[in-house]
Amino acid sequence: MPDPSHQDCLESIEALTAYRDRLIADVTAMGQRLKLPKTRVEATLASHAELQRIEAVLVQLNSQLGMQSPASS
Repeated sequence: MPDPSHQDCLESIEALTAYRDRLIADVTAMGQRLKLPKTRVEATLASHAELQRIEAVLVQLNSQLGMQSPASS
């Protein structure tokens, strides 16, 4: 399988960032509706498995993007 292009990496980062932000907003809103303390909501976000996976993939994509130059794709 060929390496993803610079544009592919940028699009993936954009999509994952939007998804991550939406997930954080949803969890935060749910915590507010349940009247949970802010520290509890923050702890939930910090331990959220899907958010952790998204962050790991974003780090990997940003690293891969840093090794590429737009001209090399």
